[in-house]
Amino acid sequence: MVLTDVTGSWAGTNGFRMMPADPLVESPATLTVATAAGGHLTTVAYSWAHPADGPQDGLLVIAAGESPGSLVAWWGDSWHQQPTTMALTGAAGGSSAVELTGEYGGGWAWRIAIEAVEPGHLRMRMDNVVPDDQAGPDVPAGAYPVMVTDLRRT
Repeated sequence: MVLTDVTGSWAGTNGFRMMPADPLVESPATLTVATAAGGHLTTVAYSWAHPADGPQDGLLVIAAGESPGSLVAWWGDSWHQQPTTMALTGAAGGSSAVELTGEYGGGWAWRIAIEAVEPGHLRMRMDNVVPDDQAGPDVPAGAYPVMVTDLRRT
């Protein structure tokens, strides 16, 4: 099981931006971590608001992968990733952190990290990862945060 130390309800703020040079625009956010299927799955349901398109929500379903310590996940979001889900793989960082990555669109990648920053403080960060061959002056190669969600236990 993953994220067992952070199960429950959380509330806080979400910072969103589209491009690396854009400022993060904050909105209220919620997140709930739960176990399912007899503890074999972990779900992360969250809500946030897009500055122009209004309220949004997403769901991450995480399971053990085939090799020890590996994870597989499926992610959908009403604004970022719809109508189909994205498959991600990754690993757990103990019982209070995960990092997952999925590829899309010719070498681009999406990375989702969830971690307990300190007791009672949870952060979910979603990064867009720009491939070297598609980088430019306004969009450098590598990861940049698109969403940074800081939450406190409710």
